Amino acid sequence: MAKKKPAILCVLLLVACGKQQLPVVVHAADEVPRQLSAWGVVLADGNFFELNDRVLPYDLNTPLFSDYALKMRTLWLPAGETVTYSADSELDFPVGTIVSKTFYYEKAEGWAQSSFRVVRADREPELDSSGRLGLNKYVLIETRLLVRYEDGWQAFPYVWNAEQNEAWLEIAGDVRSMTLVADSEAQDFIYIVPDTNQCSGCHAPNHTDKKIRPIGLKARHLNRPYGYAGQELNQIEQWQTLGVLTGVEDNVPESVRWTDPGDATLDERARAYLDINCGHCHNSVGAADTSGLHLDIKAAVNRNFGICKSPTAVGRGSGDRPYDIYPGKPDDSILLYRMEHTDPAIAMPELGRSTVHSEGVALISEWIASLEGDC
Repeated sequence: MAKKKPAILCVLLLVACGKQQLPVVVHAADEVPRQLSAWGVVLADGNFFELNDRVLPYDLNTPLFSDYALKMRTLWLPAGETVTYSADSELDFPVGTIVSKTFYYEKAEGWAQSSFRVVRADREPELDSSGRLGLNKYVLIETRLLVRYEDGWQAFPYVWNAEQNEAWLEIAGDVRSMTLVADSEAQDFIYIVPDTNQCSGCHAPNHTDKKIRPIGLKARHLNRPYGYAGQELNQIEQWQTLGVLTGVEDNVPESVRWTDPGDATLDERARAYLDINCGHCHNSVGAADTSGLHLDIKAAVNRNFGICKSPTAVGRGSGDRPYDIYPGKPDDSILLYRMEHTDPAIAMPELGRSTVHSEGVALISEWIASLEGDC
């Protein structure tokens, strides 16, 4: 095994064994470039999308739903810097860290620039054996950067052009008319690229200090295998092997993958889904703290979790249903009602989707139906 490690490390870092690329550049927060390529983190030439040297791909056990988009997540650290482990909160990243998330879709039959038809698929992203995405098969939509500065994180949204060789900074966000295709069904929807304020709204889980933080980069989300060019390797272990992650303790927490349950219970899958999709706002210090509804993974499943809890200033969002979660009665539960809608006055989450996540709705409906008790 020891003889194979250098080759594995080369795969993990996606170093093209002698291929020279432009360096990654951390730009000052007041001098943000208009072109994504100026950062040097991810690159595209119209034919392929790839990661620069020392840019590490990663994925989450249960990711946030975003209109069925596939997402390529990456991490880059300045040379010699490391990430410090935390069991509960987000990992501690050094100044100069760049986290990227590229949203893309598989092209559906009939795809064209004038007819943005894309495949509706609940699946994990993956690079090919050469560490690239072929743009004959996929279309890039946007790349969001989170950059760690001395005074905290900053978020920058970039939108890919029609030529698929550059993405441009769009502080005010963007919209795109698209069609989701699944088998013989097609659904038109508006894909929304958030503006910088909306990025901050989701990535500031503490409503008091309002500091931007990465949402997914927690040990429980990262503790999972990842397919590095065909090799299934645990991310936490490999980050340690690479010298990227320090201070790891025994018994690293692990969230479940709700789409691939394995031995996970229905309750664990539902809790994981609500944690990543709702918990960053619905927690004791989050943006939705006044709702009294706590859906993060640490919250006890009681009234604060919505069980037999009457709504608080929810307006039309209640759907005339009596409780946030009515045990055994999903059709009488406000939580499910809000997940089933796209009307901005009703839908939850408020940002990040223009479509209904049918599979997520089915999961939460099954979970509520399984809960015992009465109100």
